Amino acid sequence: MAAVNPTGGGSLNSTPAPVKQTLSSAYIDFTASGTAGWAQQYLPDLMEQEAAIFGKRTISGFLNQVGAEEAMTSDQVIWSEQGRLHINLAAVCTTASAGLITFGTAHELRVGDTILVHKAAATLKCYVSAVGSTTTVTALPYTQATLATGSSFANADAVTVFVYGSEFAKGTVGQTDAIAPSFKSFTNKPIIIKDMYEISGSDASQIGWVEVTGESGQSGYLWYLKAEGDTRSRFTDYLEMAVVEGEKKVSSANASVPDGTEGMFAAITDRGHITTGIAGSSTSDDLGSFDNILKKFDAQGAIEENMIYSNRTVSLAIDDMLAAQNSYGSGGTSYGVFSNSEDMALNLGFSGFRRGSYDFYKTDWKYLNDIGSRGAFGDNDIRGAIIPAGVSSVYDEQLGSSMKRPFLHVRYRASQTDDRKMKTFITGSVGGNVTSDLDAMKVHYLSERCLVVQGANNFMLLT
Repeated sequence: MAAVNPTGGGSLNSTPAPVKQTLSSAYIDFTASGTAGWAQQYLPDLMEQEAAIFGKRTISGFLNQVGAEEAMTSDQVIWSEQGRLHINLAAVCTTASAGLITFGTAHELRVGDTILVHKAAATLKCYVSAVGSTTTVTALPYTQATLATGSSFANADAVTVFVYGSEFAKGTVGQTDAIAPSFKSFTNKPIIIKDMYEISGSDASQIGWVEVTGESGQSGYLWYLKAEGDTRSRFTDYLEMAVVEGEKKVSSANASVPDGTEGMFAAITDRGHITTGIAGSSTSDDLGSFDNILKKFDAQGAIEENMIYSNRTVSLAIDDMLAAQNSYGSGGTSYGVFSNSEDMALNLGFSGFRRGSYDFYKTDWKYLNDIGSRGAFGDNDIRGAIIPAGVSSVYDEQLGSSMKRPFLHVRYRASQTDDRKMKTFITGSVGGNVTSDLDAMKVHYLSERCLVVQGANNFMLLT
C-alpha cells in the first residue's frame, strides 16, 4: 500500500523522516540570540540561583553603631553647647611701647586681670591696667618696663592672651565687672528623602528562571521581589549617606537648590578638626602625626574613648604603626605578643590600642572602601573619621532641660498621627492594595530626618 502523506493543516509542519535522527526541526530554541538559533537541541545546565559576587552590598550601619535616633515634631532642632571656662584670645600688639593690645572681637578682660601675652619666641606676664574699649586693653609687664623692652614684642605682632588670675591693692573695692557665662547655639533642619519602585501588573505575575535573593531577605522566582528589595536597601543606605554627606545651602547658591541640612562631614569641617596624618608613608611619621592628634584632643574635650572609622589605607597604616613598636625578638618578630606564636600566622591586625590617656577602637568603614561610594575616590578624599564614644550633656532648647545624648544622633519627624522615620506605602491596583486604576504597583519610600553633631570640636576628619 502506498504511503499517504497527511494533507491540510498547513501549520502542522510534520514531514516524516525516513531515518530516526535528531533534526533541528524537532526542537524549540530557548536562546533567541544564540548562535545555533532554533537548531540548538541540547538543554544547558541552568544555575538558577543568582550569584552574590559583591558580598553584602549595603554600606549603612555606621550611625547604628555610634549614634541613636530620636523623634521630633518641629521643622528644626536647636541645641546649645558650653563655652570655654577660661579666657584665651588672639590679638595684635598695636603699640608695644605703650602696652596697647587689640583684639579682633569683643573681649572679657577687666582691670586688675593678670595675663600671659605670648608669641612664638616670647612670653610675658602682664597686668591689665586699663580697658580702653570692648576690643583694646593696656597690658604692663611685671618683669620689664614695656612690651617692647628688649625687642620682646613689636607693633603688629600677633599674640595670644590668656587670663590666669587677678591682683588688687590693699583697701580697694572688689571687682566691678562680671563675666557672664557663654554658650554656643546650633541648629539643623530635617530634609525629606524619597524613592519609588514601580512594576506593571503583567511583570508582577511573571515568573523568571533566576532564583533571587537579597539583603532584605527576599527569595523566590518573582524578579520584582528582587528589584523592590534592592530599591529598599538602596534607600536605607541613602538615609545614612544623606545625613553624613548633607550640606546646608549658602546664600550664593542657586535659588532652585533646596535648603539642605548639615551632615557629619560638614559639621566636622566647620567646627571640628582635619588632619592629613596617618598617611602610611613611614611608621615614624605615622606615630608622630598620631601624637599630634592626641595633642589636639588634649586642647578640646579630652574624651578618653574614641572610634576610628577608616578606609583600608589608614587601617593598614595604623596596623603597621603599632606593629613597628614591637619589632624585636626572633627574626624581628615578637612571638607571644598580641597572641602571636611561632607556630601560627603572624597577626598584625589591631582593633584597639591605647596611646597616652586615650583608648582607640579601629574598624573599617565600608562607605570609604566600596567603589560604589567614596571608595571610588581613593586616598585623595576623606580617608577616615575619629569620633568620640559615649554621651555629652547639652541643653535642649525645645525641652527646656539638660539632656545626655550620644555625640551623634539622628532626629526624625514623628507625631501621634504620622511617623516619618521610615514610611513605606503602595499605590496602584497590583499587589492587593487598590488605590487607583493604574495597572501597576508603586512602592513609595519616605523619610524626614537630620543629624545632630554635638561637640564637633572632639571630632576629626582624616583627609
